[in-house]
Amino acid sequence: MARPKEFDRDTALQRAITLFREKGFAAASTEELLAAMGIGRQSMYDTFGDKRGLFLAALERYIADGMEALSRDMAAGPTPLAGLEAALKAFAFRAGSGGEGCMVVTAVFEFGRSDLDVAALSDAAGFTQLQSIAQQLKRAQALGEVSAQLDITAAAAFVGSSMAGMRVAARNGASVAALEQIGGMTMGALRTK
Repeated sequence: MARPKEFDRDTALQRAITLFREKGFAAASTEELLAAMGIGRQSMYDTFGDKRGLFLAALERYIADGMEALSRDMAAGPTPLAGLEAALKAFAFRAGSGGEGCMVVTAVFEFGRSDLDVAALSDAAGFTQLQSIAQQLKRAQALGEVSAQLDITAAAAFVGSSMAGMRVAARNGASVAALEQIGGMTMGALRTK
């Protein structure tokens, strides 16, 4: 009879995410991961397969949580553009106050395009983010908050690039205030009619 798992998978994944964000895949040893997650080696293998499987599960979870936060933050504004601005401020706070950096940025820097699974997760995250931002900008455009001539696809890519820059800046130690300034400049560019 199989033994039931004696740990909470979500808690273990969150702890692994923290370590992977800080150190990346290669520098985070299996022993460090096991200690951080509070689980034994066999539990990790039974649940995630191996360290790479754990990394992929953690990355997938990290991306899903980030997309959920972006959608929630954009929906919280009284208008679509105000929602996007609130989302950028919340993003700046999360990126600048965590200290560990962005797990996606860390993965892209570490793996580039060499790992097909990591690249697929990163690509899907980027596509989903751009689609969410584009929909928000379309709503803003319909209400006259941005120019009717605004190229929504290009504007969404611009916002996404600003967010990527914020992630990299945060990884390099930028303060929340500095990241908020980047977000403010991004919003200023969108408001230009």
